[in-house]
Amino acid sequence: PDTEIVGGPELFIDRGSTINLTCVVRHSPEPPAYIFWNHNEAIISYSSIRGGISVATERGETSRSVLLIQRARPSDSGNYQCNPSNSRHANVTVHVLNGEHPEAMQHGGNQRMGPSIEVLAFIAYVLLAY
Repeated sequence: PDTEIVGGPELFIDRGSTINLTCVVRHSPEPPAYIFWNHNEAIISYSSIRGGISVATERGETSRSVLLIQRARPSDSGNYQCNPSNSRHANVTVHVLNGEHPEAMQHGGNQRMGPSIEVLAFIAYVLLAY
């Protein structure tokens, strides 16, 4: 079976928003009996004093488990792991931001936003030439 957390390996979440992690288990001869979620190697308690944590799991040919953490805070940052009973685990690193805008978030990884310096220079040349 194959296991993945959609959107990984890193997710950037604004403080106060909802963390929505979806674990997908494919190509399994039978649905997993359970799917546990861990945060920094500790099993997540859905009834913790923090509150606002819920999970929904759908088992079938393709199984999904959705972990929702409302009102994200910096302490929610870290490594999340989806652990199906019959497949390898999958990981994602979540960064809860306090209004910061990391380079990867601003520019979509290695992609640039807007025209390159070469394009801008060419446009300036054309405008100045006429």
